[in-house]
Amino acid sequence: MNNLVVVLMGGLSGEREISFLTGKACVKALKNKGYKVKELDPKGEFVNKLKKLKPKVVLNALHGKYGEDGYIQSILEHLKIPYTHSGVSSSRITMDKELSRLVFKKNNLKVPKYFSHNTNIKKNLQKKIKDKNIKYPIVIKPINEGSSLGVYICKNKIQFKKNYNTLKKKYDRILVEQYIPGREIQVAVKGKMPIGAIELIPKREFYDYAAKYSNRAKTRHIMPAALTTKKYKEVLDLAKKAHNVLGCKGITRSDFRFFKNKFYLLETNTQPGMTKLSLVPEIANYHGIKFDDLVVWMVKDASNNR
Repeated sequence: MNNLVVVLMGGLSGEREISFLTGKACVKALKNKGYKVKELDPKGEFVNKLKKLKPKVVLNALHGKYGEDGYIQSILEHLKIPYTHSGVSSSRITMDKELSRLVFKKNNLKVPKYFSHNTNIKKNLQKKIKDKNIKYPIVIKPINEGSSLGVYICKNKIQFKKNYNTLKKKYDRILVEQYIPGREIQVAVKGKMPIGAIELIPKREFYDYAAKYSNRAKTRHIMPAALTTKKYKEVLDLAKKAHNVLGCKGITRSDFRFFKNKFYLLETNTQPGMTKLSLVPEIANYHGIKFDDLVVWMVKDASNNR
């Protein structure tokens, strides 16, 4: 019987470099636990390579486009290979910031005021911002990117115009939302249960790409998040609800802003990072779940028809 685990890493998104870091860490963990492991970068004719390998399980260590938007999941479903993390529809909905927010709002999960915009359509955006009662500072970002790629905080109309013109060159759809100042709280969910919340205090303007992945950014991690017992339980329950209403499986991480005693859900991530600086392993470790054991759990949790 083939007990091979194939770890998919790299891919075609802007998060390719981070995906390799996640993938290599997972490969090391599985080898430590005695698993037979192969690395595979899903580009070109990778489907044929995957078929030849005939893995027992695929550990999806991809981030961003094609890795967490339902694309790779649909291929694995078609090949009937069990895989980790969320399935086709939940991955697609969660990756799309507009679709996921519609689900959040429908289920009474508080999100910042926002609207989506097609950059190919000429529209008076300042009028729409005013009509939606969104006030500066305003956040603009792509609808379907991860790792805070392309996220801008605009303090005034001049900054908005400049950053919008930058995004317009690369993206068809963007999200325009009210900036919520507050505290940055992130919650890990494993299976259907939340395992803990961490608070981040970035030295940078916000928890952006550099703050996530560079030691030099010196982001402070407070574990567990410094909340009252009641509020700590509340944010865990909110993350659990987000995970479940989106139909997620395996591991997720939900990102919140805590402002004026309320939690605003910014997004849920179906493929959270598994690097040395990543939050889910840090939260899990604090609660007694070692990194290698967390990766093994992900592999054992893998299935088809997710």
